[in-house]
Amino acid sequence: MTAIDTNSWQGIRAEVMRRIAEGEWRPGDLIPGEVELADEFGCARATVNRALQDLADSGLIERKRKAGTRVTLNPVRKVTVEVPVIRQDVEGRGSRYSFDLLGRREMTPSPAIAAQYGLRDDAPLVGLWTLHRTDGSPFALEERWVNLAVVPEIANADLEAVSANEWLVRHMPLSRAEFSFSAASASTSEARLLDCEPGAALFIVNRTTWAGDAPITAVRLAYAPGYVMETVV
Repeated sequence: MTAIDTNSWQGIRAEVMRRIAEGEWRPGDLIPGEVELADEFGCARATVNRALQDLADSGLIERKRKAGTRVTLNPVRKVTVEVPVIRQDVEGRGSRYSFDLLGRREMTPSPAIAAQYGLRDDAPLVGLWTLHRTDGSPFALEERWVNLAVVPEIANADLEAVSANEWLVRHMPLSRAEFSFSAASASTSEARLLDCEPGAALFIVNRTTWAGDAPITAVRLAYAPGYVMETVV
């Protein structure tokens, strides 16, 4: 398990979310109290309180005075948002999946991003550029930034072995997500990477995921011409 940043309430929140996501604490379970968690993590009780309160505000846990803290009984309906894993999308179509990590760079948010998501100008982010493939051919071009204050573990993740998309779905539960869908003409660089003509119509997905009030990641996916979105409601 990745070491917990016990000096940060965000790190403790991420660990509590991991335990819930992996089934260590199941819906309805009573979880350890603030004092017990503070002893386990070696931190101040106030730090644990801040982490648990944020999770309660997002609906993942329920806190009742004298009754303790429990995992929400119905987290799937109330707080869980399913983010698609691109590998599963490709393999579900009967094709072989692969990807190339094109670039990775630590960065700070642009003024527009900082204002949109309530981040400090010096908030630590990592920018990631990935080309997803189907049977060796371009499938989708991914541009992503990840909030290291919320997901510090990703800084040491091997994102050439597992894509950032799949790593985040595995490791980072979320409370909500915002999606937008549009069409755009392929730029020269997009056309080169997606093996299409400049100006070709691309299907675009923009998605932001959140843990409480803190953004986890924002991603722009540009799918190669011919892509058809399939979903079940």
